[in-house]
Amino acid sequence: MELEQLLIVAVLLVLLGEVTYLVAKLPRQINSKKRMIFVDTSVLIDGRIMAVAASGFIGDTLAIPRSVIGELQFLADNADADKRARARHGLDVVKDLQNLDGVDVQIFQDGSKAEEGVDERLLNLAKKHGGAICTIDYNLNKVAVVEGITVCNVNELAKSLRMAYLPGEKLLLELVQKGQDSHQAVGYLQDGTMVVVEHASSQIGQKVEVEFIRSLQTAAGKMMFAKKVESAQPAFSKPKQKPVGTKPSPNSSPNSNTNTNTNTNSHANHQKPNQNNQQKQQKRRSVDREADLIKLVDKQS
Repeated sequence: MELEQLLIVAVLLVLLGEVTYLVAKLPRQINSKKRMIFVDTSVLIDGRIMAVAASGFIGDTLAIPRSVIGELQFLADNADADKRARARHGLDVVKDLQNLDGVDVQIFQDGSKAEEGVDERLLNLAKKHGGAICTIDYNLNKVAVVEGITVCNVNELAKSLRMAYLPGEKLLLELVQKGQDSHQAVGYLQDGTMVVVEHASSQIGQKVEVEFIRSLQTAAGKMMFAKKVESAQPAFSKPKQKPVGTKPSPNSSPNSNTNTNTNTNSHANHQKPNQNNQQKQQKRRSVDREADLIKLVDKQS
């Protein structure tokens, strides 16, 4: 009997060791639940939540209350044509969110109709479950902040991600290196954005005031194009001088003047196609230069 008991104890110890080893190898799971983000009707109608969710920046659970879906259904059935189309788009967004991989989307069963109003229902749900509210409604945002509820505002997210400088704005920029073309110079903003300045290669190593022309968004980041701001110089106008010449002779016929004007007009019309061709060639060159710059940035990244 003692030998059998010893064997049983040994087997149990071996099993305990194997279980301990397997538990240690398994990935550790966090016991705490994910925070619930209650989605507002305005966000679903807006639709930009799809791009945010698809990018993987939402790690919490998107909870869509049944009362919000009920409000969309009510608008899709009873509102005017414009609101019906927007409400149907919101319902499509709900379906697309559910089909996204890697995004936890849940339909929160709180009843198909909120007697106290959808906004008030969202505030109560966020308080009760310790969650946040995702909205673009300005008034709901303000009330949630007053109530101490975390707000995920898509408008504020878009505002923080916009370009730091828009076309037409000016900046004092240090030029540090040559660009793709021989006449270009390159500088960098504080956030690392590349700025290509046209006709500024002779001023590399200096700080130049530039005016932003346009911007490009690539897979490697954003890039901006600018031009130098020329210092204003006073223009001195020369006094007009009267043309010195002989008076037209009485023998000159008006037909000669007509022929002269006809020749001048035909010469001007002949120059117009040439100017148009030159403008088209310049546009093609600028597009080719931008494409080469984008390829260069992608290779560096």
